[in-house]
Amino acid sequence: MAQNDSIIPIDALLIDAPVFPRRNRLTEAADFDRVFKSARRSRDGHFTVLYHTNDLGYPRLGLAIAKKRVRRAVDRNRLKRIVRESFRLAKKQLTGVDIVIMAGGRAVAARNAEIFASLEEHWRAVARATDTRVNESRANKT
Repeated sequence: MAQNDSIIPIDALLIDAPVFPRRNRLTEAADFDRVFKSARRSRDGHFTVLYHTNDLGYPRLGLAIAKKRVRRAVDRNRLKRIVRESFRLAKKQLTGVDIVIMAGGRAVAARNAEIFASLEEHWRAVARATDTRVNESRANKT
């Protein structure tokens, strides 16, 4: 067996790891612009979730927690940590979608459990919508 045959890509090892790898982040302004310009939306009092399908086969998350909405840095950082953790737990059900999260008016005052529940509902809505779109595009190709 050649030495190269035993090399496992690092991305394969990190699928279930408690990290937020770079490949699962929206990092380019053009990626954010694409989501903002042609997004579908899921909204409640805590968050507005914008999403748009991608051709990558894996989900990517972008955070747009505005200082105008969430004044204190400690509150913005708390929300970002919770969103990233919730995304990490839900990313198996999300495939081929770019997501941008924006904070709503009630997010700062909400307890962590409320925020997690809100995000779970958003992830379900995104998964349903993108599964439908993927299935429709597959049916149109055949």
